[in-house]
Amino acid sequence: MKITIKDIARMAGVSRATVSKILNNYTDVSEKTRRKVLQIVEETGYQPAFSAQTLSAKRTNLIGVIYAGNINADLTHPFFVEVVNAFKKQIGELGYDLLFFSNEKFRNSQENYLARCQYFRLDGCIIINGMDIETAITELDQSDLPCIGVDIQLTGKKSGFIMTDNRKASAIVVEHFYLAGYRSIAYISGQRDCDIGNARKEGYIQALNQFGISVREEWIQYGDYREQSGYEAMKHLLKQRPYPRAVYTASDLMAFGAIRAIKEAGLSVPDDVAVIGFDDIHACQYSDPTLTTIRQNKEKIGKLAAFMLFDLIKNQVQSSNVMVEPELVIRQSCGGRVE
Repeated sequence: MKITIKDIARMAGVSRATVSKILNNYTDVSEKTRRKVLQIVEETGYQPAFSAQTLSAKRTNLIGVIYAGNINADLTHPFFVEVVNAFKKQIGELGYDLLFFSNEKFRNSQENYLARCQYFRLDGCIIINGMDIETAITELDQSDLPCIGVDIQLTGKKSGFIMTDNRKASAIVVEHFYLAGYRSIAYISGQRDCDIGNARKEGYIQALNQFGISVREEWIQYGDYREQSGYEAMKHLLKQRPYPRAVYTASDLMAFGAIRAIKEAGLSVPDDVAVIGFDDIHACQYSDPTLTTIRQNKEKIGKLAAFMLFDLIKNQVQSSNVMVEPELVIRQSCGGRVE
């Protein structure tokens, strides 16, 4: 049963007006009454309902940060943390503060992001891509609240998104391997239903076809962007005969896992198997060997996301989508010998 403000007032033995004053931080209520009401609110999980009209009535200079999906990147994810930091710095200079959302409640209840955004009267949201996206994200995207997605395609009239050109990035990787003499090139993707991983996979397949290299389905493995999944996928690839002599992974963390599996098999990187990752996180410079990778311009992505969202909030532009150019950063892991 949905709890209403009337129920809170009845349980606290006060009027609905008093409850409303407390929820809106009015000061003309005794501290004893305030504590009593707030305790009941906490115990019942009550959330006030705010209409879209309330949202537009007043600017709060607050931006919501949402890590979307039932499987999502956490606040320590090395790629997204740099993007969000760049976004935070730029949106702060534009006069906004950030409010981070937890989606834990949304998985087992009827709560939704739009209602929470209306509750806090947010001016806009940045949405970070994850897996198994909640329907609440679609509702938010299709609303009148300005939203910018990072690595997630939004389609609402007040939404836009920004991401690296993933197909082009894969083409750059395959071309580099090809020019270095490799013809047996495997790919370790993200999850099968991951849009970003699939875009990189499509670019990989297209590039192989361009160079006349046969696509071997058994050389396309799937992980979850984390190190252990790259390790397991690489172990599977090494059981095959012949095993691939070059491996492209959809994240640097999976590349680190792949390198660990290669070394455990008594093989060398890059002499036996060359490896290229994706993201150019800070650790790539210190791995053994140092990791060749696709650099996503995290600073640029974060700053562009801030300006794009700001323009949507101010109604200065229509919704737009931006693809950021990838860059191959060559280090020790990619090799260069002819098979």
